[in-house]
Amino acid sequence: MKILVTGAAGFIGFHTARQLLARGDEVVGLDNFNDYYDVSLKEARAEILDGQAGFRMQRIDLADRSAIEALFEQEKFDKVVHLAAQAGVRYSIENPHSYIESNIVGFLHILEGCRHNNVEHLVYASSSSVYGANTNMPFSVHQNVDHPLALYGATKKANELMAHTYSSLYGIPTTGLRFFTVYGPFGRPDMALFMFTKNIIEGKPIDVFNYGNHRRDFTYVDDIVQGVIHTMDHTAEVNEAWDSAAPDPGTSKAPYRIYNIGNQQPVDLMDYIAAIEKSLGKTAEKNLLPMQPGDVPDTWADTSDLARDVGYQPATPVDVGVARFIDWYWDYYQVGVEGSA
Repeated sequence: MKILVTGAAGFIGFHTARQLLARGDEVVGLDNFNDYYDVSLKEARAEILDGQAGFRMQRIDLADRSAIEALFEQEKFDKVVHLAAQAGVRYSIENPHSYIESNIVGFLHILEGCRHNNVEHLVYASSSSVYGANTNMPFSVHQNVDHPLALYGATKKANELMAHTYSSLYGIPTTGLRFFTVYGPFGRPDMALFMFTKNIIEGKPIDVFNYGNHRRDFTYVDDIVQGVIHTMDHTAEVNEAWDSAAPDPGTSKAPYRIYNIGNQQPVDLMDYIAAIEKSLGKTAEKNLLPMQPGDVPDTWADTSDLARDVGYQPATPVDVGVARFIDWYWDYYQVGVEGSA
């Protein structure tokens, strides 16, 4: 198949493109290489992909309507895996306009490309952030998610609503995947594992919010990627039992589905930090701080629908995943616990 992977120079997009190429698919990557974080890391990911047969990178911004239209018309993709977005809960408080441009306007351009070019299935990244003020655990796709706590989560909820309208109006199969705290090699520098590891190695304190009283459903990136690919191969279908009098948020009478992808095993933040300390062989100096605006205390994914419909469930233990990240970090940055680049 010919597959478009947006955000291919990003964390999850890079790993997804590699796995699709490894199984023999033709992959066109799209990324704008913005400077939200260190561009050299994006270039390093792109260099690895560029060296593989069957891959081409297009340096295009999602908000560039004419460029996206031309790309879809020229390539005629079989399927689209849309992982590009302006990420980050905290950054959305400081820079709201960038989220509308990338996550709303950009997503519209992807939907229109699929609509006008007979794309067989659109799989797109949503987020656990859509659960917002919900506290009923574990989070289920069958719960109402109308109370996001940050604009980032609101844009992801909007993506789900936009996808539903296109599935309903035009019969485009769409599947939204709510990712839960993804981590692993080549991860984003703005995420906790990366920042904690860097600071501990450099002997600097780490900022621990909510005084460490967070629980997160940390999900290893390879598990996320397998969930993405399994879902892509399982084209969204209508739910014949869908009842408009008691509407199910996770399905529809249109070819539309929503799934959680999480490890289903929430980990206390302090235990997560302990796993990092163990892998590094060094104790962190912790700067305990109150919870940040827009953040939530806990996350926990109910992945029963994913397991039932798609036949896949994440399973990588946190200590294994953390160790793999730290091995990558040492190798990539050429540092040891006491060394420096």
